[in-house]
Amino acid sequence: MKNTMTPIARFEKMYASDRHMWRLIIMIIAWMIFIALTRFSKFYSVLNFQTMASQFPEFGLMALGVMLCMITGGIDLSVVGVANFTSILMAFLLLNLTNAAGGLPGYAIPLVFALGILVGAAAGIFNGILVAKFHIPPILATMGSGELFTGLCLALTKGNAVSKFSRDYSHTINNKIASVVPVQLVIFVIMATFIWFLLSRTVFGTKLYMLGTSATAAKFSGLKNDRLLIKTYMVSGICAALGGLIMLANYNSARADYGSVYTLQCVLIVVLGGVNPIGGKGKISGVVLSIILLRMLETGFNRFPSISSYYISLIWGSVLILVMVMNYFTENSTRFVKKQMKRS
Repeated sequence: MKNTMTPIARFEKMYASDRHMWRLIIMIIAWMIFIALTRFSKFYSVLNFQTMASQFPEFGLMALGVMLCMITGGIDLSVVGVANFTSILMAFLLLNLTNAAGGLPGYAIPLVFALGILVGAAAGIFNGILVAKFHIPPILATMGSGELFTGLCLALTKGNAVSKFSRDYSHTINNKIASVVPVQLVIFVIMATFIWFLLSRTVFGTKLYMLGTSATAAKFSGLKNDRLLIKTYMVSGICAALGGLIMLANYNSARADYGSVYTLQCVLIVVLGGVNPIGGKGKISGVVLSIILLRMLETGFNRFPSISSYYISLIWGSVLILVMVMNYFTENSTRFVKKQMKRS
């Protein structure tokens, strides 16, 4: 039997199947067309795209952690604090490993990443225990722990930047594979692929969505909610730590207040990517597209001298509120259509 659907009807069906992803694709295409018409030569260059690909992983990795926590019905607002805490500790380690010639031993960078991941995992487990064992609301637990980690950073550095360690670390992480692909992008892709595999190909992912849909039902189904939450926040802590290690390379220094705007950006990315703040719904594909869109928007705005960088936070806050309002009306309209279909 031949398919008699018109092209418009086919698109409407595809859009309805995953409206968040298609909405992002349409926004990206529209923005690319707008930039092509207004700032083509300043935006469309290999160097510009390489720069974007090397800059977004630091907050993109943090957004992946926030996404996991939000799928469970929680949130992780400590990602920036964990990132800075990790980067400062590893900056001190690099200072100690830097030799008289200003170089690093061969094992230094793998050691920094291994210990950084352990620090992030420990911070995530701490958050998970606060949420799972002490039943502190995730928004309060992670906000408090974020301030705790920031306070530790200030105590360790006295508010100063930690720098003057070997540039070998920065040169290695800021390098490009085959002179084309930034190393930061490779780290992000590896972590994003790992999380995609967790969510879509393992029992852990199934349990995560079940927990976010209904914690009570998940508990009576035999799931160990406490362990699941602790593991989730642990992975989020690892994502934040990796983001901190990339920040350390990008700035070639570490400080307690680096990336202070990233918390809002991470929440915006995750919500814009179609993850339900209540939990139980969300795909990594939408979050990745959301990361790409926000990076392209910010880079595009910077190509307009009349738009001050001070307006970026205002724009992000406005977009976040707009997206949540759109999601509210979209969900309500979907429920209304389903009710009408059942009645008929």
